[in-house]
Amino acid sequence: MSVASASIQFFTRLLRYRTKCAFPFHAASRILISPYLPQVFGGNKVLLGTSAQTLRSEEKVTVYFINRDGRKITTSSAKGNSLLDLVVEQNLDIEGFGVCEGTLACSTCHVILDQKVYNQLGPITDEENDMLDLAFGLTDTSRLGCQVCLSRDLEGITVRVPDGVNDMRRSDDAGPTL
Repeated sequence: MSVASASIQFFTRLLRYRTKCAFPFHAASRILISPYLPQVFGGNKVLLGTSAQTLRSEEKVTVYFINRDGRKITTSSAKGNSLLDLVVEQNLDIEGFGVCEGTLACSTCHVILDQKVYNQLGPITDEENDMLDLAFGLTDTSRLGCQVCLSRDLEGITVRVPDGVNDMRRSDDAGPTL
């Protein structure tokens, strides 16, 4: 990975955390509060010895996933986490979900929501829309899981995972994979 692409990836992730999820920055010092080092610092997520997790809400939001095989998975996560964070945190068995770790570089965390839930969410950014254009099984209520943060209003939502996935980071990807 070149320095330029690593920098772009880091600042994309920084912007995502700053604008999308609860308490991403310490207000006075403007320091990023994240329990993980970004991918550019070694490739694997490394837990930091901070109390960043205590700043996130302890209030849990229940989410129901309908997996590619039709199986319903019930799980919950802290308010402020994204759907991608929930899948990773709970180690849900959803093949290939969120391989870019939320940097808006793929569409593998593509989810389909109910119309009512979709209408409750904020507007789609141009970057998310660009990635959704490449997603397999796109619908009018499609979103990227890395861009949907949990809130009290989303308690009990049902999220459907499409039947296939297009990982647009791979140059040899000729179509959907299961």
